[in-house]
Amino acid sequence: MTRPDMTRPDTIRAADTTRAADTTPAHTAPTHTTPAHATPPDTPPAQAPAPAATIRVLIADDEPMIRAGVRAVLATDPGIEVVAEAADGHEAVELVRAHRPQVAVLDVRMPRTNGIEAAAEIRRTLPATGVVILTTFGEDDYILRALGCGAAGFLIKSGEPEELLAGVRAVADGAAYLSPKVAARVVAHLASTGAGAGALAGRQAAARERVAGLTPRERDVLSHLGGGLSNGQIARRLHLVEGTVKAHVSSVLARLGVDNRAAAAVVAHEAGILPPPPPPAEQR
Repeated sequence: MTRPDMTRPDTIRAADTTRAADTTPAHTAPTHTTPAHATPPDTPPAQAPAPAATIRVLIADDEPMIRAGVRAVLATDPGIEVVAEAADGHEAVELVRAHRPQVAVLDVRMPRTNGIEAAAEIRRTLPATGVVILTTFGEDDYILRALGCGAAGFLIKSGEPEELLAGVRAVADGAAYLSPKVAARVVAHLASTGAGAGALAGRQAAARERVAGLTPRERDVLSHLGGGLSNGQIARRLHLVEGTVKAHVSSVLARLGVDNRAAAAVVAHEAGILPPPPPPAEQR
């Protein structure tokens, strides 16, 4: 059956009028009716779906070339917008107050105020802004201090660009993100600063003991925290309601005695709890 050409409303109306004339007496004016295909004038047009919210990011580094490189990587994602750049931690805090970005990407070593101090101030006064710390392999002590001040993301400057994008998106979504290289360095550094031989084995055993106090579901949630997943992603993986996952995360943090998701992720790595591989749809 051939469908009428919807791009030619004049043709449809003419056909309707002809049919009406065949059944109407000559002395009677034809009755005008709204064609079946026409949209009533009071029907509002269909609304286009709202575009996804853009992630607003601040970059802070005292080296202009590093800032340019970070900006260039973030510019490859149309869902991320760099709204400000700072050359030191003090300026970073001021610009976060002015622009209210979702994520602040901070270098560790900066003049006036370093990245750790800036992160602590941002988390204290503007907790809606998540903090991603950029580190190098020689700054393990800074990473441990950043864990204590509430930073949610830790990335190696020499890492892959995809890690920066993944880290910013994860932190914007309320998750923690530890570059695998960062997690390995943190665990190794904690072991090297322990007393006597076997420090790494001791920390791993202690982490496994702490994890043993969790319920099976809480261990599942912890493993996904170690993988840097947000509450929404964990909910989809475990087929749970997001509010239930949030409750489990709070319980995990309390039982482990840690203050934030990044610190819990370190415990997960120390205990050897790794998340299962993502479904094929997420790997593409």
